[in-house]
Amino acid sequence: MRFLAFVLMLFSSAAGAQGVTRGTGDLGLIIERAQGSIQIIETTNRTVLGRVDGLGDLSHASAVYARDGRYAFIFGRDGGLSKIDLLEQRMVNRVVQSGNSIGGAISQDGSLVAVSNYKPGGVKVFSAASLELIANIPAQASDGSGLSKVVGLVDAPGQRFIFSLYDAGEIWIADFSKGPKFTLTKHSSIGELPYDGLITDDGRYYIAGLFGEDGMAMLDLWQPEKGVRRILDNYGRGEEKLPVYKMPHLEGWARAGDVIFLPAVGRHEVLMVEPGSWREVGRIAVHGQPIFAVARPDGRQVWVNFAHPRNDTVQVVDVPSRKIIHEFKPGKAVLHLEFTPRGEQVWISVRDADRVDVYDTETFALLKSLPAQKPSGIFLTARANRIGL
Repeated sequence: MRFLAFVLMLFSSAAGAQGVTRGTGDLGLIIERAQGSIQIIETTNRTVLGRVDGLGDLSHASAVYARDGRYAFIFGRDGGLSKIDLLEQRMVNRVVQSGNSIGGAISQDGSLVAVSNYKPGGVKVFSAASLELIANIPAQASDGSGLSKVVGLVDAPGQRFIFSLYDAGEIWIADFSKGPKFTLTKHSSIGELPYDGLITDDGRYYIAGLFGEDGMAMLDLWQPEKGVRRILDNYGRGEEKLPVYKMPHLEGWARAGDVIFLPAVGRHEVLMVEPGSWREVGRIAVHGQPIFAVARPDGRQVWVNFAHPRNDTVQVVDVPSRKIIHEFKPGKAVLHLEFTPRGEQVWISVRDADRVDVYDTETFALLKSLPAQKPSGIFLTARANRIGL
């Protein structure tokens, strides 16, 4: 019996070293954009568990998770869709489904993965289990002008995907609630050049940012028959336009307390918006053009990073006072910020320094630096349980 127990102990230890017996709640991944690889990480001890290579062009890559957090789906710029097993630290499957893609989403029940494509313009939907193609949705502009690039693809309650047509100025809803035979609802003339989209954390409002004009387009998904409503019109009217070095990511929006914080396109400002009325209630002057404005999970702070050439800096906004309370410079090309689920840590990628830094969000102390090859996006498995991520 003692010998058998000893053998079982050795087997368990070996399995644990390979990562197959642990849970997924504290896991995540770091995109290594120049190498076509990811690092698999755990946040409890702030360590790297392994690396998976061969993922293609990850220069604008993002990820979503299966509902149990075990599998990650990586969307590459080259049209690659890769399914990764975080526990076994391996690629399960990979398909190259377009010539140029820009992100994706996973359905409410976790059975479908959708990818938004630039070339050819449209959305493709796959089985999360097998990566078998379920649906192809060409983004044909309603005016017949041709295929449009697709941006701002998110999941929504009711087994729906919402996305924007960049060239056509439209918002579409693809409803898969009745199975593979989906229905499409199209909203036209929403504004010029929607560049990204977000969905609020309750799944009610979809908002598309507009690059061709100041303002945003908002759709109430509880009442989609009312159509698209313009909000924050002309928030930059009368002010000198600044060159836009990098488009902000609306998926990095922040709801904190009774205010939503949004990065302003081409401005050195973060906009504050009141949910419900969707009126501007203030602005915060910041270091540069904001890319991500991300709320700490408790809503007390909003952390902001910036576009080139001021991308070496991070600023922290205290939400009650609406003032910047901390600023630091991790290094050139701070690309992404990701909080642990309860907000005690923030992970920050510093691309040009080839590292990821982990900070304590109360003291702002640097807890650890991890080497990484040109890191960009950081995606933790807590995203598996959140709408729109």
